[in-house]
Amino acid sequence: MSQDPDGALRETPVQRQPIYTGRLIEVFDDTVRLPDGRSTHREVVQHPGAVAVVAIDDQDRVVLVRQWRHPAGRALWEIPAGTRDQDGEAVEATARRELAEEAGVTAGRWRSLGHAPMAPGYSTEEMHFFAAFDLTKGEPAAAADELLEVRWFDRAGVARLVRTGEVDVKTMSGLALAGWTLELDG
Repeated sequence: MSQDPDGALRETPVQRQPIYTGRLIEVFDDTVRLPDGRSTHREVVQHPGAVAVVAIDDQDRVVLVRQWRHPAGRALWEIPAGTRDQDGEAVEATARRELAEEAGVTAGRWRSLGHAPMAPGYSTEEMHFFAAFDLTKGEPAAAADELLEVRWFDRAGVARLVRTGEVDVKTMSGLALAGWTLELDG
């Protein structure tokens, strides 16, 4: 008989109250029962999941896209990434689509780097990371509501962006998962 390793921490859903439904997310107020019997509330952002791609060319450079991030109030350099289609699009298909749309790149070889919750304290979003190799460069075809700059960076260039806070945590995570180490001193 196996014992539930989460049993002492498991919260049991009691009720879900919709708060907001948007184009991309839904927000709920969940009532949950704690293991000791008390009830409390959890705000949950329901998200279809996303992908992020570390595309490494034959000169050991990565492609980054720079776009305005309204909640952050500034533009950031990021690895190509995007949200899965609401209809349950396969993560590999999302990765291929996002790399082509945002960076104008297709890849001959792909490697899964793993996946993890992005902000498990309030969101269901799961990020799937991929590395892409044997690249063919073309023209980006960003979505109508996206304005992007596309640039290739060597390790020193990315290290400068990390040191100055010009990238997001998904980019730092993806690079680390791909084994793309950076010299951050100096």
